[in-house]
Amino acid sequence: MAVTLEQIQRAAETVRGHVQETPCLRSRTLSEITGAEVYIKFENLQFTASFKERGALCKLSSLTDAQRIRGVIAASAGNHAQGLAYHARRLAVPAVIVMPRYTPHVKVERTAAFGAEVVLHGDHYDEASTHARTLAAERGLELVHGYDDENVIAGQGTVALEMLAAQPQLEVLLVPVGGGGLIAGMAIAAHGLDPELQVFGVQTERFPAFHCALAGTVPSFAASTIAEGIAVKTPGKLTLPIVREHVREVLLVDEGSLERAIVMLLEIEKTVAEGAGAAGLAALLRYGERFRGRKVGVVLSGGNIDPLMLGSIIERGMVRSGRLVRLTVELRDLPGALAQATAHLAEANANIEEVHHQRAFTDLPVQTAEVEFVLQTRSHEHVAEIIARLERAGFKARLRA
Repeated sequence: MAVTLEQIQRAAETVRGHVQETPCLRSRTLSEITGAEVYIKFENLQFTASFKERGALCKLSSLTDAQRIRGVIAASAGNHAQGLAYHARRLAVPAVIVMPRYTPHVKVERTAAFGAEVVLHGDHYDEASTHARTLAAERGLELVHGYDDENVIAGQGTVALEMLAAQPQLEVLLVPVGGGGLIAGMAIAAHGLDPELQVFGVQTERFPAFHCALAGTVPSFAASTIAEGIAVKTPGKLTLPIVREHVREVLLVDEGSLERAIVMLLEIEKTVAEGAGAAGLAALLRYGERFRGRKVGVVLSGGNIDPLMLGSIIERGMVRSGRLVRLTVELRDLPGALAQATAHLAEANANIEEVHHQRAFTDLPVQTAEVEFVLQTRSHEHVAEIIARLERAGFKARLRA
């Protein structure tokens, strides 16, 4: 039986009062930057910081008493795990979660904190999923699939119901795609309410399973991606036909676009997104001309990102925007020369973060030294001003990658 709008509307009644009805708000700044009218659905504000709670709760609510007593099992890279573990504990249902070995520690720890038994197995979701099926058969547990389940799809579709209730003028939805549960449910709901609304999926170039399935090409996969929440190699058997029918196109974004989107959401919206959660904005930034002048709903699907990864992404974003640079300055190896150079940097309002003074490991003449400065700056234009100022003072300066 295919998932219907009516089924999704019933799912909305099931989750009401048990998951957050998250805001869907216009971003004035992102609208100015992209030329589209941008509305963000903040699913990172769920208690477990992801939309996955919706489908997990709908599936748990459909279980018989006997199934609840035996317990449930799922494979997940993290967000489905947390959503299922949290609502399983709330409903007193035992839960086992199989997670890929390289799942971010923050997701593993939070899943265990919700009371689930965590089993780490395999390098990717597909390997974890195979192991979960084995354990389900061995222990008599009910398998709660992360996306290929009618109740789960219906639960995820409630995101679209809320978006269109809050912003009925939306013309486009940009939705992250892993196994397809979210976009399948949302597309059915959206087209049930507004057949003209266009739904676009977003995947990372490193895991393009749906994109290739729709194009009829054979995908190749990378070892990893910062969007591990959508790093799925096999489209769902239920979700793929729904996507074929209801989704206009699945767009691909690279890692740099994902990083840029994460930093922009942090700086502009003051909100934390994981790689998968930022995929919709990454697509809007990369394919801006396609959506210019249109009312675009972007699903920020989750905010569970490892703090160390977030720190690295922020730092790399500062480098790309010209706010963190490595500058090599050549100067005479004489007393006071370094002080003169740093004085000029201070006068140019550059903040020195690190200094590396090099005499021996260089091809420069004796009595000449290289100093590498790591500087906090305002922009690429500011960096050019700093270099020009140093050169006017007689110093040779160059940027280092």
